[in-house]
Amino acid sequence: MMGSSMFRVVDMLADLVWAGLGFGTTAIAGIGAAQLWVQISMGTRMGIDTAVRAMVSRAVGAANLPLANHVALQGFSLSTTFAFLLAVVGIVLTPQLMAILGVSDEVIAQASTYMRIQFMALGINALTQITSAILQASGDSMTPFRIQGLSRLLHLALSPLLIFGWGIPGFGGFGIAGAAVSNAVAAALAFSWLFYVLLAGKSRLRLSFTGYSIDFPLIWRMIRLGAPASANQLERTLGDLVLFLFVSPFGTTTVAAYSLSHRAHMMVNFGGMGMGQASGVLVGQNLGAGKPQRARYTVAWAVGIVTGLSMVSGAFVIAFPSTVLSVFSPSPELMETASVWLRIQAVGFMFVGASMVFNQSFSTAGDTLVPMIVTLITVWGVQQPLAHFLPGIGGLGQYGVALAPVASSFARHVFYIPYFFWGPWLKKKVF
Repeated sequence: MMGSSMFRVVDMLADLVWAGLGFGTTAIAGIGAAQLWVQISMGTRMGIDTAVRAMVSRAVGAANLPLANHVALQGFSLSTTFAFLLAVVGIVLTPQLMAILGVSDEVIAQASTYMRIQFMALGINALTQITSAILQASGDSMTPFRIQGLSRLLHLALSPLLIFGWGIPGFGGFGIAGAAVSNAVAAALAFSWLFYVLLAGKSRLRLSFTGYSIDFPLIWRMIRLGAPASANQLERTLGDLVLFLFVSPFGTTTVAAYSLSHRAHMMVNFGGMGMGQASGVLVGQNLGAGKPQRARYTVAWAVGIVTGLSMVSGAFVIAFPSTVLSVFSPSPELMETASVWLRIQAVGFMFVGASMVFNQSFSTAGDTLVPMIVTLITVWGVQQPLAHFLPGIGGLGQYGVALAPVASSFARHVFYIPYFFWGPWLKKKVF
């Protein structure tokens, strides 16, 4: 699951690399803005994945595979409908959404087509993610890892061909929009393969559409369970959007530095999301099997492991920020600004991984409301006020904005650690 999380981050990083090497700082800023809106859109439907993962893992733990299959089919129905609606809105409102972020007209012109194509691919990516979530919740994390790995290799191979037209006589490339096209092709391949695995019964679950019909009570339960998880993710991504608004007045170079440091942060901390999802699946299965104490041990081990990894990665980034950033852009001005951003963000690496484990574990146990409330308090009660006030204190400027999410990451542990020992999350029902 850590590997699968890394592959999702690689998509965004690869696009930034090609933009920086081929088109400069303006393209990096444009892709950063476009990816932020795509992340927000995906975040609004990620609660469906969380609900499906919670229900499937609980059903598998209780040895009720027919129920797990039924949940999977209802999850597909809900996710497909919701992703289609989001894609339509995103395609139609692309220029307006970019303008909200306060970026220049040049940035909007360069990235609008890229953003529209990413929204066109939103439905395919949504289906890929929910199929992976179903397989992972059943206990099969290797199949999504292999398939997503191969699809990401295809994305990396196709991108330079479609962006620059390399190796294709008479074709000059689509520009940065070519990266979005290659991503859509790779996602379509991944979903087709993953869905075949489920239909053919080559994993623990085998989907069957015999007698299929919409189960409105179960879908309503799925929405009630997933809505706080979607709100949780949306709070984070909207928080990033507001940070973007605080950053954009400092200019295109600072916007690009923010985008690079944020993506590098995701790259280094992919382990937190993967370990959190793995912990959540084991929590759900153990609760389904009637073993709550084992579920508690799972979370404790996951927090310990990911904290150790986060400390190592954070120390490396603080010591060698240029090594990480040189992959994206050779611009000396951008490197100087982004290095400071990344060093500040690296301090927060020590805390982000553990908070992701708590968040995912509680949510997959069926306790999606508490993580939502914690995110609400720490993002909107800590991060955003600090991002507003710190730039004007002691001449911090743009780097005051960078300090705000670090403080927010630390604050989450003030709530999560006591709640973990208290234990109401072990008693939640998902059916």
